[in-house]
Amino acid sequence: MTNASVREFKMPDVGEGLTEAEILKWYVQPGDSVTDGQVVCEVETAKAAVELPIPYDGVVRSLHFPEGTTVDVGTSIIAVEVAGGAAPAQEAAPAAPAPAAEPEQPAEQPAARQPVLVGYGVATSSTRRRRPRKQAQDPAARQAASAVQSELNGHGAAPAAPAAPPAAPAVPVAPAAPAQRPLAKPPVRKLAKDLGVDLATVTPTGPDGVVTREDVHAAVAAAQTPQQTAPAAQPAAPAVSAPADRPAAPASYDSGRETRIPVKGVRKATAAAMVGSAFTAPHVTEFVTVDVTRTMKLVEELKQDKEFAGLRVNPLLLIAKALLVAIRRNPDINASWDEAAQEIVVKHYVNLGIAAATPRGLIVPNIKDAHAKALPELAASLGELVSTAREGKTSPSAMQGGTVTITNVGVFGVDTGTPILNPGESAILAVGAIKPQPWVHKGKVKPRQVTTLALSFDHRLVDGELGSKVLADVAAILEQPKRLITWA
Repeated sequence: MTNASVREFKMPDVGEGLTEAEILKWYVQPGDSVTDGQVVCEVETAKAAVELPIPYDGVVRSLHFPEGTTVDVGTSIIAVEVAGGAAPAQEAAPAAPAPAAEPEQPAEQPAARQPVLVGYGVATSSTRRRRPRKQAQDPAARQAASAVQSELNGHGAAPAAPAAPPAAPAVPVAPAAPAQRPLAKPPVRKLAKDLGVDLATVTPTGPDGVVTREDVHAAVAAAQTPQQTAPAAQPAAPAVSAPADRPAAPASYDSGRETRIPVKGVRKATAAAMVGSAFTAPHVTEFVTVDVTRTMKLVEELKQDKEFAGLRVNPLLLIAKALLVAIRRNPDINASWDEAAQEIVVKHYVNLGIAAATPRGLIVPNIKDAHAKALPELAASLGELVSTAREGKTSPSAMQGGTVTITNVGVFGVDTGTPILNPGESAILAVGAIKPQPWVHKGKVKPRQVTTLALSFDHRLVDGELGSKVLADVAAILEQPKRLITWA
């Protein structure tokens, strides 16, 4: 490649303050051509698996780490040969490009960046360096400057140094700067690519001008264009055994009598979070067994309703709606404990978490502003959340900001349990298996669809009365689902 340079793409912080990520899969190998926005690898952080797009065009020169290696954020993972002769640059955020006329200089290294998505995040002010123009490289210019300084110091009688001609710039003036690259995280770029949306045409609403998923969806709705089918993923390339700074993490191994499995990624983060929650928040769990026969009949009726055509309708949908109604009737349950300020923070919105078991471990994505969604909208959000989790594509942002959670242990045939709170939340509802049981109905013992609910809550901010009212309301709605209308 003529007049080419090599650029190093570093492991970005794809969450908020994450320090490392494991390379799960490479989609390219040395010699492959890559284009701006093309996904080159999939990595797993402590929160989710994320695909990383490359931010420029070129040809892959080398992969620095094989699959299965855990790499620190900020470490270069792939080298790409790009055309144009530009000096190798760090993948700093393009939010604040230097003026076009400012020459590049091999100055001292910039201060450490705050955790942002390298190549996509927003640079802090400390990383935008305006270097003063120096003419010290030109002897004549240095002599002229010395004479001027002498006069300023009070030596006006001294003979003035001969005027020097203007010094030529040490580095040729750069051409006009290209258009600024829209700011967005890799999952958002992937979404925009799948939907055929040009990020340059999207109005950002995120902090510091970052394009969010909602902005992309809004752009699609505004254009009234049908959702495009995502392009086929590139065939996976075999891992390159390039020399690495550190060996790959050990895989699980079987000694015959026992098997050892390294704890990392999502499973490691979940374990730490559960230990912290269990030994920080004083848990109380209450139980109620309820006849949900009418709810099961309503589920079957909704499946035939044209308003729910193409949507996933199941008991979890009505259980989620019942919990949202119970929270509206008892808003103090929707809160968190601020240890530093010694305050109870009551939330006036509900981000409803749904615990999901995945091959990488338990994750709890949440439906933002679930309290404001009509039943068909809630069904659509639940379906998307479950499908994304099963595919292992849940983004870190989808697992942040939850307020209350539902865990459906009944899908495993379990009657009930004592769930542990998701860190930062005040309550979690466990739903047991729904199955026929003998039940006294209208004075007679009949087979009815019965389940057991368990509500765990943080006793620092939720007392027994409040917790009991919430659980009783959920049970009452599931027993008589018409209360979804009368209590709305």
